[in-house]
Amino acid sequence: MRLSDARVVLTGASGGIGQAIADALCAKGARVIAVSRHRDPLEPLLQRYTQNLTWVGGDLTFASDRNKILMAAQAIGGINLLINAAGINRFAMIEQLDDAEIHAMLALNVAAPIILTRTLLPLLRGASHSMVVNVGSTYGSIGYPGYATYSASKFALRGFSEALRRELADTCVNVLYVAPRATRTSMNSLAAQALNVALKSGVDEPRDVASAVLHAIASDHRDLYLGWPERFFVRLNNLLPNLVDRGLRKHLPLIRRLSQKPGKEHLKP
Repeated sequence: MRLSDARVVLTGASGGIGQAIADALCAKGARVIAVSRHRDPLEPLLQRYTQNLTWVGGDLTFASDRNKILMAAQAIGGINLLINAAGINRFAMIEQLDDAEIHAMLALNVAAPIILTRTLLPLLRGASHSMVVNVGSTYGSIGYPGYATYSASKFALRGFSEALRRELADTCVNVLYVAPRATRTSMNSLAAQALNVALKSGVDEPRDVASAVLHAIASDHRDLYLGWPERFFVRLNNLLPNLVDRGLRKHLPLIRRLSQKPGKEHLKP
């Protein structure tokens, strides 16, 4: 796909990765409808890219707000790229989560992108070449303690991406699944950051993730897994899950201790 010709709906646009993707797309000449609950974080980009960037405020779990996105996409003559980047995370053991937190994570991370994709699919089909991009996580391939519900939601998004790709195999619509590793955004609580430091986990900058995503879009890739050794661990988990089980079990005392620290992750708007 030529990024200069892209007409895009981007959710989670005011989050760290979302903002970086919006910035990179506009710099390439794409027309971007940026969807988020809050406008303020996007204001510098809206002033810089007055001809390329439009903001639509809304909560993706509300049908009325998803309809606003559809109308905005119709108003620019349709779209050929949908990037589902909105999501919510919480680093906590499962017994620390209440019903509302579990429902919220599943609603935004799973139901919202599926329903929004279905809503916008007629517009995507109307283009000569189009793509759906679902931003998942390494934890969508490796179930990780302290992230049970989040992992479940990203496993679901990965499965949706695979099934949708096969469902649309004879159409003009491609599907790209993106699995970032830890990224330096406000989505991560202090406890989550402390865990990354303690385990010496690699942490990417949002602009680096955005650059890799744009390259994958332009090259019509089917999936993108970021980071080494994360890509290796994904393959190892597929082949030898018991080995990964034993490795993660060693970290359980640390994970349990850090998960007790106050401070919830933030919503990616």
